Amino acid sequence: MTDAQFPADTFPRQQARTRHYSLGRPRSISVADDGSRVAFLRSRSGDDPVGILWVFDVDSAQERLVFGPEMEGEERISDEERDRRERLRETLTGVTAYAADRALRVAAVAIGDRLFLADLVQGGARELQPAAGPPVDPRPDPTGGRIAYVADGALRVLDVSNGDDRELASDDDPDVSWGLPEFIAAEEMERRRGYWWSPGGDRIAAARVDDRPVRVWHIAAPIDPEAEPRAVRYPAAGTDNAIVTLSVFDMEGGRVDVGWDVEAFPYLVTVVWSANGPLTLVVESRDQKTWQILSVDAATGHATLVRQDHDDRWLHILLGVPGYLADGRLVRTLDSEDTRRLTFDDVPVTPVGLQVEEVLEIGDDHVLFRATEDPTELHVWRVDAQGTLTRITEEPGVHAATEGGDVLAVSSAPATGLPVARVFRDRAEVGTLGSFAEEPLLVAKPRFSLGGGRELRTALMTPGGTEPEGPIPVLLDPYGGPHFARVMRSGAGFLESQWFADQGFAVLVIDGRGTPGRGPGWEREVYRDLADSVLQDQVDGLHAAAEAHPFLDLERVAIRGWSFGGFLAAMAVLRRPDVFRAAVSGAPVTDGELYDTHYTERYLGMPDADLEAYARYRLLDDAPNLRRPLLLIHGLADDNVYVANTLRLSKALMEAGRLHSVIPLSGVTHAPSRPEVAENLLLVQVRFLRDALGLPDPA
Repeated sequence: MTDAQFPADTFPRQQARTRHYSLGRPRSISVADDGSRVAFLRSRSGDDPVGILWVFDVDSAQERLVFGPEMEGEERISDEERDRRERLRETLTGVTAYAADRALRVAAVAIGDRLFLADLVQGGARELQPAAGPPVDPRPDPTGGRIAYVADGALRVLDVSNGDDRELASDDDPDVSWGLPEFIAAEEMERRRGYWWSPGGDRIAAARVDDRPVRVWHIAAPIDPEAEPRAVRYPAAGTDNAIVTLSVFDMEGGRVDVGWDVEAFPYLVTVVWSANGPLTLVVESRDQKTWQILSVDAATGHATLVRQDHDDRWLHILLGVPGYLADGRLVRTLDSEDTRRLTFDDVPVTPVGLQVEEVLEIGDDHVLFRATEDPTELHVWRVDAQGTLTRITEEPGVHAATEGGDVLAVSSAPATGLPVARVFRDRAEVGTLGSFAEEPLLVAKPRFSLGGGRELRTALMTPGGTEPEGPIPVLLDPYGGPHFARVMRSGAGFLESQWFADQGFAVLVIDGRGTPGRGPGWEREVYRDLADSVLQDQVDGLHAAAEAHPFLDLERVAIRGWSFGGFLAAMAVLRRPDVFRAAVSGAPVTDGELYDTHYTERYLGMPDADLEAYARYRLLDDAPNLRRPLLLIHGLADDNVYVANTLRLSKALMEAGRLHSVIPLSGVTHAPSRPEVAENLLLVQVRFLRDALGLPDPA
């Protein structure tokens, strides 16, 4: 970005060009199985979006650049690669991902239509010549001798030593692909891959995705009338999903199909193939109340039931499980005594009250995982095969880790300051992975508290972090829905909220029912009610905060949000105009039947059977109730929450004669990342809120 485009820094400008201060920070960290090397991605500066592959040598505690492409002009990527990046909300170009062998000696990297093999020991990379089209998701086998990749929907394997490139699986129909996750898996299950190497590198288990039953929706480019709309297969609630099956291939072309009851369990949740256990699958019913853990004989495809679980509301998918210890015990989680607990062969090894949020690594004799005792913090823990539990991280904040041998790389977002990544050997710090991220122009100063009878976790920010002398308007700034908690002791997570506070608001962030970290019961309280209960918690949290802080002016309350937070903001002014005087709603779902199957049906059921739940969630019928200022913002290229959600609400409001504002974002997807758009989005919102609440413009 040039100086002419950004002549002087302000917070909105800095946050936009640094991609929320993510550029220049280490990410995608992995550790060699012997602990000798740590690989990671990082751009060259805090406003450089081109990803570079680096290695940290543990013995010397020195970093070195492995592979850094020179990017000229706009990057050309395939539709499949574009979709992969959108599911990840990827903001980098260049090296956006890599996959390495177990020893972290080589890594496969796809850049546009080119495939590279990076040497993580000596440095540098050489280009390979795939026989097919642009490579997607290239992955070396565990020994590093072959690289599998997907091109034009076909799964292929390239021999590194001689360049032999062979097709393992393909289909004549363009709506059938091999080796890629379907939309639902990548967007909602966090299964971002579609094939898995065997531990010995001699076989591959690959998913076949048949998208033909899925309805076709279209994404248009209204600013270019000559451009044809893009056809997209989107499984909306109550409609058909893709048909997903699994097969195992050997390197000589042999194939066996894995057998399970696909009609009863259509969702392939996860696949695990490690040295400590057989090929293992988790398959799930359409209503998400029952799943099966299956072990598979890779030679025959025969599947054996290991475990079947059921929940009357839904089963929670947790990253990193199942898996096996070296002694063969199955590692997974179990919800008991309102706690998500880690188990070895169904015996709990974590205590009541410690909520397991993610399994990071399953070793031969231990498990590394993330868990919380206080839902505003997330720490790294370790439990060994004998059940001895150790907390690894102590500093308040949000932590994650990865390991290899006796080396542990810990990424931390502390309560104050910027995120940092440290490398430890035998619990002694070896060094820090350098960060080129820019220092923010402001410092977030949240005040944490518990609000109301449900002890809602709340964070409050005031102008400059000081006590206001008199009443000031209030801005609620929630996400407020499943899968994401905002009230975490990570200072970097409140920078935008603090900026709004510095514009003259008391900004309040509230985590209500359905948000993670407080146990299965709290998460499942939104079952069949993903609207009224969620909104009530925002109102209750606001009133509890006002009792503790009399400077909150309850006559001037606004709300802003994006995605689920956008739905919550629009619902607030439509259904509680007695509380909320204005709202900014970004990329909201306004009708459950316009959102995807796996997410929507988990909470609301099926549209034709659970009419009341869908009616409660649907905002279109509330349009005649609008009597407060409402600003709707939506990306026209959004393939997650389609712009039809906002346009249908706008249509209903217009037909009811209700004045409102709409900002369509041309060429923008679900997560606006273009700096010029991201910056001005903040400026437009704050001006709208000032006007709506009658605040004077700042000097």
